[in-house]
Amino acid sequence: MTTPLLQIIILLILSLLLQSLASKSAIPTRIQLPHPPRTALSVTDFGAIGDGIHYDTEAIQSTINSCPTSPPIKTCHVSFPPGIYLTATIHLKSNVVLNIQEGATLLGGTKLEDYPKEFNRWYVVLAENVRDVGITGGGVVDGQGLKFVKRFDERKNVMVSWNSTGACLGDECRPRLVGFIGCTNVKVWNVMLSEPAYWCLHIVQCRNTYIYDVSIYGDFNSPNNDGIDIEDSNNTLITRCHINTGDDAICPKTYTGPLYNLTVKDCWIRTKSSAIKLGSASWFEFKGLVFDNISIVDSHRGLGLQIRDGGNVSDVTFSNINISTRYYDPSWWGRAEPIYVTTCPRHSCSKEGSISNLQFINITAKSENGVFLSGSKGGLLSNLRFINMNLTYSRWTDYTGGLVDYRPGCQGLVNHSAAGIIMEHIEGFEIENVNMRWSDYQNELWDNPLDFRPSTVNNISLRNFHSALYKQMK
Repeated sequence: MTTPLLQIIILLILSLLLQSLASKSAIPTRIQLPHPPRTALSVTDFGAIGDGIHYDTEAIQSTINSCPTSPPIKTCHVSFPPGIYLTATIHLKSNVVLNIQEGATLLGGTKLEDYPKEFNRWYVVLAENVRDVGITGGGVVDGQGLKFVKRFDERKNVMVSWNSTGACLGDECRPRLVGFIGCTNVKVWNVMLSEPAYWCLHIVQCRNTYIYDVSIYGDFNSPNNDGIDIEDSNNTLITRCHINTGDDAICPKTYTGPLYNLTVKDCWIRTKSSAIKLGSASWFEFKGLVFDNISIVDSHRGLGLQIRDGGNVSDVTFSNINISTRYYDPSWWGRAEPIYVTTCPRHSCSKEGSISNLQFINITAKSENGVFLSGSKGGLLSNLRFINMNLTYSRWTDYTGGLVDYRPGCQGLVNHSAAGIIMEHIEGFEIENVNMRWSDYQNELWDNPLDFRPSTVNNISLRNFHSALYKQMK
């Protein structure tokens, strides 16, 4: 027979055993996983000099190739200490991130032999069919674009071209700066991309791309030095970027496949061409694009859609955008339009694409020209919405106005008096809370707020639309 004290001790032991078993069998609410290990290699340990005179290509590529990327190593950072590293094309492999430190510059070569034989692989930094790659570090990638200028011109520089090689044609035969082709999980952040000879950052057939805190600078008078070209790629996010360049700043294109799920937000842009331009390469669909909280300063054109090759555009929203556009020169596409939406076919053999479900919400613009919305007979603009917009029209440059710009292709430059919104071939256009102001400057040639032919424009809804002159300060 057990004593009462012994019974109490036994009960306590059983209770503790039960609690222990329960804690072991319970499902944990949070699992602490170790961070995937990473390693770092310095290019100087592989012989890079970093004096900006001698080529460091072999040392840089050796560092990349030496990265241990098999488990358990997840990411290999290839580090560039302060210095100037002159290089021909370097090739990234999976799980490699270039860490170009503050005070370091990766400098692209300017000789034809610095690049592969194939024109479509002319990049200073190139990643092809790899995953989990990127560039960061606070430093600079520089393409020495000004060394490709044959003759400087304040209107538009004349560029050196390598078209004599037969690899490509025309004056656009120059190397790009950074390219990711057929890649998955691309990340470019905290880096400056400077002076591309041609396009700067090129994203081609990629999935899951994240670009943030990137500064892009290109010479303001050099043609084709686009900021970011997103081509046939899906799930792309661009945020907190600062782009100041001569040609299109952010340019989605479709050459070989559709482009879905692109978001651009919290960016600052200045360009001598279009700040944002869909096309003109547009053979396939654009769908699910959002552009939000963007400042566009002193650009030749603000928001542009140039659909020329039969691809259809749908479900695109521009919101919370401040725009300032001005005339520069007729040699650049654009006539200072804050918003430009067109679907005319590139040439007589081109198919007509369409644009539908396009929204402009909370837009403020000060421009030297009006909005241009031009569909085509077989490529209507449908279900457009202008909501909460303030449009101010004035002239402060001496360039000649009175032209509508259909380029590339189509009708070219056409004489047309200025209007607040020019409309052609539209089915369904809703205008709500739009305030349009006109300068009263005596030399202005403003015509009317809304310019359209009822035979091609149908189902317009105007709610709280206001148009008036304002006194311009001399």
